[in-house]
Amino acid sequence: MFFHQDATFENLSIHRVGNKAQDEFYILSDDPIDIARDEILPDLLMQYFMKPFSKANEVYRFYHPNDDLQLNEVYYFTKQFFDQKISFHEMSQQLAKHLYEVSEHPKIKAGEVYIVSLKNVQMEGEEHEAIGIFKSENKEAYLKVFPSAGGFDVDYEQEAININKLDKGVVIVNVDEDDGYKVLVVDQTNQSEAVYWKDDFLKVKSRNDNFQQTGNLMKVYKNFVNEKIDEVFSLETADKINLLNRSMDYFKTKETFDMQEFEEEVIGNEQAASLFKEYQQNFGEEFDMPFQANFEIASPAVKKMASAYKSVIKLDKNFHIYIHGKRDYIETGFDEDRGLNYYKLYFENETQS
Repeated sequence: MFFHQDATFENLSIHRVGNKAQDEFYILSDDPIDIARDEILPDLLMQYFMKPFSKANEVYRFYHPNDDLQLNEVYYFTKQFFDQKISFHEMSQQLAKHLYEVSEHPKIKAGEVYIVSLKNVQMEGEEHEAIGIFKSENKEAYLKVFPSAGGFDVDYEQEAININKLDKGVVIVNVDEDDGYKVLVVDQTNQSEAVYWKDDFLKVKSRNDNFQQTGNLMKVYKNFVNEKIDEVFSLETADKINLLNRSMDYFKTKETFDMQEFEEEVIGNEQAASLFKEYQQNFGEEFDMPFQANFEIASPAVKKMASAYKSVIKLDKNFHIYIHGKRDYIETGFDEDRGLNYYKLYFENETQS
């Protein structure tokens, strides 16, 4: 878990990076910003830069296609700084120039790039140094109302930045250096051309930690139940929901995932378990995300996936049946006189909400 509330800024440099494909240029500042000149500024910047990372559970690491981390530019320059081989401002300039070189998609917007060094960021309960790189691309107009003679006056700022809307950011935590550090990424643009931030500029891939293992296993099992299992077994919707509910109960009540235990307690069928194992293996190979047979279950990942596990049967536009358990209390059939399917539900008590 990442925790930044006790973190402090050590350095801040700001540069501007244009779109190389549009023949725009980059502008490098000569010196870092004196963030100590204003008592309020560091708090505002901390909110702007770090607040989006409070929900960033996915942890990445740097890599390079040639398997040589030194060829990854962002890794190389941040490591040079962490090792005290270059100054902070020199590192920031090199990072800005590298971002410019990969800004070749015609739709990439120009913007300011902020590079900060931080102390006392917490990763999994331990304090570390970190580097933050943030980019602001979208500007907004803001009104300013202020006292004037006889009342108030109004003015505006045309190209202002909303500190509640960070466009892109990355926090590089100085831990696990040899394995590509621990990296958190935010990209709010969600556009196809925006993949340059993660793929071209940063070159990061998932660390495949407990959070990733938990979330990916739950996601793959959900897809397996909803899409794959029908190829071999003829299951009703209630049966599928029951399989999903059993898996959710497993992840909510267990501390450790065990594949053999999961197959026995949740899937409960040898042929289906074999089919799931094959489906899981194919997914891992396709997305370069190998699954472990045993891992600690990450509660945040379970909570995140809970909303995707639907337990509702929708019948035409008239009824919704919510199934939370007791599959044997539900029966289905076909009424020949009416020419309609039906569900029969057994229960002990009735309440109205």
